[in-house]
Amino acid sequence: MYNGGKILLGLIIFISLVTAPFWLSGKQATAKPDPKIDTPEILKLPESDRQCVESKAYMKKEHMKMLNEWRDWVVRDGVTVYTSTTGKQYTMSLQNTCMKCHSNKKNFCDECHNYAAVSPYCWTCHLEPKEKGL
Repeated sequence: MYNGGKILLGLIIFISLVTAPFWLSGKQATAKPDPKIDTPEILKLPESDRQCVESKAYMKKEHMKMLNEWRDWVVRDGVTVYTSTTGKQYTMSLQNTCMKCHSNKKNFCDECHNYAAVSPYCWTCHLEPKEKGL
């Protein structure tokens, strides 16, 4: 094999350069966020009202899809009431339903969105909530 040593050296240099950002960064992977849902606003609610519009597993996975559907139903179809799988009815409103309980946008919403490196566009139309004495 002609120039085998040069080819091998070239491959080693190439692999080293490609992987260098990973092993030279010196940073540990960030911990997976675990947003707390025991906000002061939720704790003020009676025990019977301390449930989200859907299950925690569903909301973790599908909340953005749900918010987009709510937007379409309210704006395009005029439907303003959502009936959950438990049969309870909620007003479809990001600010008046969701943010009523999840009032800690910085610690609840932003923590996961930053971890996932996503930039939701909720606040292009809605007023960003002011943090309440956290």
